[in-house]
Amino acid sequence: MPPKARSLEQAYRLARERYAALGVDTEKALQQLARVSISIHCWQGDDVGGFESGSGALGDGLAVTGNYPGKARTPDQLRQDFEQVLALVPGRHRFNLHASYAEMGGKKVDRDELSAAQFQNWIAWAKSLRIGLDFNQTYFSHSKVVGGFTLTSPDKAIRRFWIEHGIRCREIGAAFGKALGTPCLTNLWIPDGMKDTPADRKGPRERLAAALDEIFKKKLNPRHNLDSVEPKLFGIGAESYTPGSHEFYLGYAVSRGTLLTLDAGHYHPTEGIADKISSVLCFLPQIALHVSRGVRWDSDHVVTLTDDLQAIAQEIVWGGYLGRVRIGLDYFDASINRIAAWTIGTRNMLKALLLALLAPIAQLKQAELEGDYTTRLALMEDARLLPAGAVWDYYCAQQDVPVAEAWLAEVKRYEREVLARRG
Repeated sequence: MPPKARSLEQAYRLARERYAALGVDTEKALQQLARVSISIHCWQGDDVGGFESGSGALGDGLAVTGNYPGKARTPDQLRQDFEQVLALVPGRHRFNLHASYAEMGGKKVDRDELSAAQFQNWIAWAKSLRIGLDFNQTYFSHSKVVGGFTLTSPDKAIRRFWIEHGIRCREIGAAFGKALGTPCLTNLWIPDGMKDTPADRKGPRERLAAALDEIFKKKLNPRHNLDSVEPKLFGIGAESYTPGSHEFYLGYAVSRGTLLTLDAGHYHPTEGIADKISSVLCFLPQIALHVSRGVRWDSDHVVTLTDDLQAIAQEIVWGGYLGRVRIGLDYFDASINRIAAWTIGTRNMLKALLLALLAPIAQLKQAELEGDYTTRLALMEDARLLPAGAVWDYYCAQQDVPVAEAWLAEVKRYEREVLARRG
């Protein structure tokens, strides 16, 4: 065994013994982590540009800052870049597409006419990698986002266009799931809202509920497609009123039987989503997450190993929800290397889950049941310095991906050999 591998084994053995003294089985934790599949978002790779012919500027409540060289400008480039990410992240994960990443083959196909035909290359690629696909309806960057409205528009023709888009996207999601043998999560988020105080809060919400009922009217096989709705507190140009609020979509999901997507950036800046997870799962069989990092607002920064991220992971793991929460990422940073941004965020999500799996949760819960909050707090704090890094490095080596910071050298090599040549 090479000296570096032997050192890694020794560090892991010592860490395993330290955790065992607290009743934590590191082998079991790693087995659980290996079963977690993160849905990694396509839009980090090309700044939410997509590949539609003639699509407008991003807008509609979204903005990407930075111009780091090497952005993917074609579907093949985006696929190539993501394959590099998969080589740097332990485990087997999913790819999360937006409808605006359709490949038109030189034809003009508007969003209300999309079908699986425009995504055949994505399906074939995912099948070749043996990964699943998830899907998002795209209600932005289009001429029919009129006055900031899509499904809530007072114009029946505008609503009809976007309803048809939603119907088509569900059918595409089902095609993904059927072809790949794993259910596709098809997520619906709209940017609709008002910049200033509205006179009518009720009307847009009633129109939205009716439109959603039309979109979800057709029952699809849940082995192929799972529907989810995603709320938001506010957005650029929608600072004062958002029809699709948390309360609206929570009520809709519970009453209609869809999933609810909790986006870490879609609430008040002082509010976290961790506490919502167990609350919502009292009433829904599954939920989805878009894990992001907001800085003062829904700014979609690269996910870092913050207390907020660890709280999300703890709620999932300690609540026994790993099988009921579909974890996805949602951020876009064009100021740094995009492959690095993907890799940092995904590895951090996995690190947070590992930390939660390695916590002495049985002892923590027992102390809590006994009213011994002193022990609970002491154990929680001491657990922060347990040798989780040695367990993580061992897991990366097990999964045949770079250990510790070695992944960055691979990103730099890829930048020199691939990204720099894109101009």
